[in-house]
Amino acid sequence: MSHKRTGEILTDLMEQWEIDHIYGMPGDSINEFIDDLRKKEEQIKFLQIRHEETGALAASAYAKLTGKIGACLSIAGPGAIHLLNGLYDAKEDGVPLLAIVGQVSSNAVGTDAFQEINLERLFEDVAVFNQAAVSAEQLPDLFNMAVRAAYAKKGPAVIIVPDDLFAEKQKSEPSLTAVGYNQPMIMPEETTISAALELINNAEKPVILAGKGCVKSGNELAEFADKIKAPIVLSLLGKGIIPDYHELNLGQHGQIGTKPAYQAVMDSDLLLLIGTTFPYREFLPDNTKAIQIEIDPSKIGNFYPVIEGLCGDASKILPKLTSLVAKKKDSKSLNKYQEKMKKWHIEMKRIKEEIANPIQAPQLMNELGNVVDKSAIISCDVGNVTVWTVRFFPFISQQFIASGRLATMGFGLPGAIASQVAYPERQVVAICGDGGFAMGMQDFVTAVKYDLPIKVVVLNNSKIGMIKYEQEEMGHLNYKTDMQDIDFAAFAKASGGEGYRIEKQEDLENSLKQAFMSDKPAVIDVAIEDMAPLPGRITYDQAIKYSEYLIKEFFTNNKLDFPDMGRAAKRLL
Repeated sequence: MSHKRTGEILTDLMEQWEIDHIYGMPGDSINEFIDDLRKKEEQIKFLQIRHEETGALAASAYAKLTGKIGACLSIAGPGAIHLLNGLYDAKEDGVPLLAIVGQVSSNAVGTDAFQEINLERLFEDVAVFNQAAVSAEQLPDLFNMAVRAAYAKKGPAVIIVPDDLFAEKQKSEPSLTAVGYNQPMIMPEETTISAALELINNAEKPVILAGKGCVKSGNELAEFADKIKAPIVLSLLGKGIIPDYHELNLGQHGQIGTKPAYQAVMDSDLLLLIGTTFPYREFLPDNTKAIQIEIDPSKIGNFYPVIEGLCGDASKILPKLTSLVAKKKDSKSLNKYQEKMKKWHIEMKRIKEEIANPIQAPQLMNELGNVVDKSAIISCDVGNVTVWTVRFFPFISQQFIASGRLATMGFGLPGAIASQVAYPERQVVAICGDGGFAMGMQDFVTAVKYDLPIKVVVLNNSKIGMIKYEQEEMGHLNYKTDMQDIDFAAFAKASGGEGYRIEKQEDLENSLKQAFMSDKPAVIDVAIEDMAPLPGRITYDQAIKYSEYLIKEFFTNNKLDFPDMGRAAKRLL
């Protein structure tokens, strides 16, 4: 039997696991494996990124989009440390990711060698599988175990490898482990289903709060909701499950949400939490009966005191419930909130169509709706831009990805890169704030290098806008939230892409059309007015604290006069 380099055996396994690309940067403690990837470049595309954080975030985004494992690599020491943010994003949003991390040579491990750190301890908290190889012979089995664990436990798996082990030759057979992961079919017991059906049948004002666990079961969700006459409210990661203007959709919930969504949830007599780990307890009712449908049994009851927990896949459970539940005839509660949502849409449309200079974020979202394809993928960054996008961009059938529970700034660009790699035939748009884009803007060059025609829309108010608003909401004066202005359009051109700077509303339509007609990566840098993206529901405490901020600002800033103060205060109404 012939012998192969261990790194070559691992690239064969990557093929068998259908891993066809990997993000990373070459370096001295991973270069042996890089050479094996070089020999396999037709089967496994190596995407050279400029920062390992971008690679890890892109791998996480790929997994969110496709359900398949995302892959990244790094050297020891600094490269490994850079991976952490993307690995935590995968962990928090529950998607499979594989990180192959180089280590100093095996004969130098433990000697305080150059760039050596305790990698096992570094990844201990984030990884669902975290093993350091001590011999070449164990690596193929470790690889299979790592990928399987990533799929089974829905999180990042880390293999730490002294680089010299990749170069050692060994027989490729026999193996202790197999390639492949068998997804278990989980369904709740009949007694649990019966108890849930009784709660649903007796409810007069049921409301559904759905999340990413329903991404592939939008039709099943809508059919179930229609039969029980329940409005659907969506978490951030549930955006796009059903169209924004679907008759049952009340929009998002929480700080980014709509007033009808908040009111319906708080008024409900039965809350159905489906495929969501919605974390904001203050946006949920104090003492309402609840049912949770969740595939991970450890999460049932973790975020709300539910009465019944149905463990399993929503795409299988929902049709069963729909077939068994009694069809409701009374839709008075649903009709009430549908009417409220119609008024909400009318108000949002009015705001979006206002003529304003400086440009306001809602006007930009209105124009984006005219150039973004219905089949596009939208990678949204974190901050005020998240609110503007989910509240004002008209989602029809576009796919939406974001950093959910970790909510890390800098996700927009890596998410767009991964989206275009996964679906080269689809239009991909990153919507970023200036703060988020600047955190990883160097990897726009990666899009240029690999001819990825992504469009990056930057909402540029030269502020860390969400933090500015949060300071005001707490009654504090703004401190260190101003950002040095950057000409992102000039940066894009210097990087070999296209750049567009838009400062007036009358230039929005033509410039956006020009950018989106291009087959090159482009940055559209839009100067927008600094506005607070107020939540759909404002508490009394928030209003009081914001008023305290206005008073402090008035007495400490000579430029602020009473009319400006009044305009700011009206935002709370």
